[in-house]
Amino acid sequence: MISLEQLVRPNIWSLAPYSSARNEYAGREARVFLDANENPYNNPYNRYPDPLQLEVKAAISKVKGVPAENIFLGNGSDEAIDLPYRCFCRPGIDNVVAIEPTYGMYKVCADINDVEYRPVLLDDHFQITADRLLAACDEHTKIIWICSPNNPTGNSLVRSEIVSVVERFGGIVIVDEAYSDFSSQPSLRSELAKFPNLIVLNTMSKAWGCAAIRLGMAFASKEIIALFNKVKYPYNVNLLTQRQALEALSDPFQVDKWVRMLLVERSRMIEAFKLLPNCQMVYPTDANFFLAKMDDAQKTYDYLVDQGIIVRNRSRIQLCQNCLRVTVGTKNENNELIAALRQM
Repeated sequence: MISLEQLVRPNIWSLAPYSSARNEYAGREARVFLDANENPYNNPYNRYPDPLQLEVKAAISKVKGVPAENIFLGNGSDEAIDLPYRCFCRPGIDNVVAIEPTYGMYKVCADINDVEYRPVLLDDHFQITADRLLAACDEHTKIIWICSPNNPTGNSLVRSEIVSVVERFGGIVIVDEAYSDFSSQPSLRSELAKFPNLIVLNTMSKAWGCAAIRLGMAFASKEIIALFNKVKYPYNVNLLTQRQALEALSDPFQVDKWVRMLLVERSRMIEAFKLLPNCQMVYPTDANFFLAKMDDAQKTYDYLVDQGIIVRNRSRIQLCQNCLRVTVGTKNENNELIAALRQM
């Protein structure tokens, strides 16, 4: 890995972060708060939330097996996707490399930050090699984006190829594991101590059923986490989100139950789709959704919309022509979808 100082934008490396009122007395007890120009009434919503979300990070640390100092929490995973651009990529100069197709926000954030985005097409099995990804890099490549299990394809990328990229690339490798709770493949967050250039993303939106609270996670070296904390907005995760996250994290067994139920329904749905006369194939998946190739995806999509059922038409994405991405719902929701398709 190139030294972190060489990878970080010079203005970010020398940045003096905003010091919030809540940061300045951290570690000491306080009873009277007259420092932040808050209204003294309407407790607890009148007070700014913990800017570093220490209680939530402690709870996540126990569940995920990662020290709290290696955890960043953001306003959804989108904040954790945007921050690496702001920390590492000089606008108009640097570039990033990513698999294609994949989650669209990687490119959107690249475009917002005026950073060249270099997609590398997956093969017919939705896989890629380390050699192909690294061949797209040059001296201005700061980040490689890998999503595994991938969205919209659903499959996990070969772990040895991901590790090879991390070992051989001098810059930052970001592995988005938003759907890893539905996969049997071990998470790469257990490898953080070995790879100082690795960032692993996760979210409360999928297995944890908390999409509405907008809480994303990044796991990385404490040096990278410190950079993120320096650049983020002071109070980026609000009190309501932190409280709801703590409530969810207090019962991980409920999440395990949901995951088991969804995996059973996923298998049932895939088998039902395979029997549909207008379904050509269903691709392997390790996520809470699957990609199905249809005879005419747009016609099927429009028909389902008329029935009040919404799936995602991914036909405009490379390698996904005539493909629908179907999220696994409750048993009743899934039955309604299959019943509608059988009557089409």
